[in-house]
Amino acid sequence: MEFNFVLPKDFKSQSVAHLLEQTWLVPRKQRHFLRMKKHFLVNDKAVSDDEILVSTDRIKIIFDEEDFPLLAVKFGDEKLADILYEDEHLVIANKPEGMKTHGNTKDELALQNHVAARLNQPVYVVHRLDEATSGAVLFAKNQFVLPILGRMFENNEIHRKYVALVHGHFQQKKLTINQPIGRDRHDKRKQIVSKTGKAAVTHLSVLTDFRQHSLVSLSLDTGRTHQIRVHLQAIEHPILGDLLYGKKEHEPRLMLHALQIVLQHPFSEQKLEILAPSQSFDARCKQEEDNEN
Repeated sequence: MEFNFVLPKDFKSQSVAHLLEQTWLVPRKQRHFLRMKKHFLVNDKAVSDDEILVSTDRIKIIFDEEDFPLLAVKFGDEKLADILYEDEHLVIANKPEGMKTHGNTKDELALQNHVAARLNQPVYVVHRLDEATSGAVLFAKNQFVLPILGRMFENNEIHRKYVALVHGHFQQKKLTINQPIGRDRHDKRKQIVSKTGKAAVTHLSVLTDFRQHSLVSLSLDTGRTHQIRVHLQAIEHPILGDLLYGKKEHEPRLMLHALQIVLQHPFSEQKLEILAPSQSFDARCKQEEDNEN
């Protein structure tokens, strides 16, 4: 693998060692290979770890197969991969409801396998959506960018906007749900609001009030398992079609959709704002609109 970069105009000057270890999170083993093989070049010249990098420097990095062994991913059906964005380092796909982000076994096919088939290369899971939730999912195309994207998620530098159709109406148009979430000891499938759980913060805005339901927009400061579903249940506004946390009702799908993902590209620093459409989500909301008339 060979990667070429031009350091952006607002790049903060730093040493090669700092860039690789602290900024780009390259593991120690791979940093050693780059140093020994002279596979880190600045303006076409091999440099030491002490070299100071500045804006507009041209960087070339070469990784051999032994440096980053490829992940073994079984290829799925490329026709099932709806690609919203792709570049040299990352890909964003639109996951339909009812499809897992990744399989639980090496032979189980999921979105990861279908995207790999479409790109003809393995992709790496950065985050996941519940099987019943649709929307934008981010994958890394190489192990070089994978830890960087992972840290960006941990630092809340990758933002996801969700929409949900929920039961009832809200007194406030905007609210923040700040309730810790932990595992339900009585049902291993579920999470619950718990004083001993991990911090979880969800921001909610009401978009539309229907006759009995509300269309809401949601964003997260944290990424706990089932966070939106648990928080909405806790404030007595469960999501329509949520058979695990909501009412046992007939709905075509869980009405939760990851509408948008926003991030600053870790290398180019370009702001990416990627929208994911969902015909099934929109069709169910259209039913609510029609019921108003």
